[in-house]
Amino acid sequence: MTDTWLIVGLGNPGSEYSGNRHNVGQMVLDELASRIGGKFKVHKSRAQVVEGRLGIGGPRVVLAKPMTYMNVSGGPVSALAKFFDVAPDHVIAVHDEIDIPFNTVKLKIGGGEGGHNGLRDISKALATKDYLRVRVGVGRPPGRMDTADFVLRDFATPEKKDLPFLLDEAADAVELLITEGLLSAQQKHHAARS
Repeated sequence: MTDTWLIVGLGNPGSEYSGNRHNVGQMVLDELASRIGGKFKVHKSRAQVVEGRLGIGGPRVVLAKPMTYMNVSGGPVSALAKFFDVAPDHVIAVHDEIDIPFNTVKLKIGGGEGGHNGLRDISKALATKDYLRVRVGVGRPPGRMDTADFVLRDFATPEKKDLPFLLDEAADAVELLITEGLLSAQQKHHAARS
């Protein structure tokens, strides 16, 4: 296995979804791509991909945005992991998380998918739950709004003001996860909100 990291931003394809809460993972990848100076190109694995390094001489990363719908993200993720020879413990899924408040970033490895169909499909395709997750808080639906309706809506106007800071923090969390490890990244990002 190589020392390459595969970072996957979950979301749905198409401009009608690009501003949705469900696509926050792909928004984070756009931030990471701008940091490494890369442009996404279509890859045969049904994903848009940028290859590069974190910093000068830093770890090699493959940033990927599946071009499939969220609930069938596993196929492209598995294909990319095979193509780039990346073990599951070097796969990072960046995704929306309704179980943590908006403007919060949490990190973990393995565990349940919390009803997140994109994660469930990745776990099935990789045949393990033991990959890293950067969970970007989008908050819970108000009142009795259906969860699917909530995550398929754009961020509210007040949230849009803070969104660039949230994307920046999530991108920082990905970088820290790679360069310093899970525990260090958790201590920094989880302590910030306690």
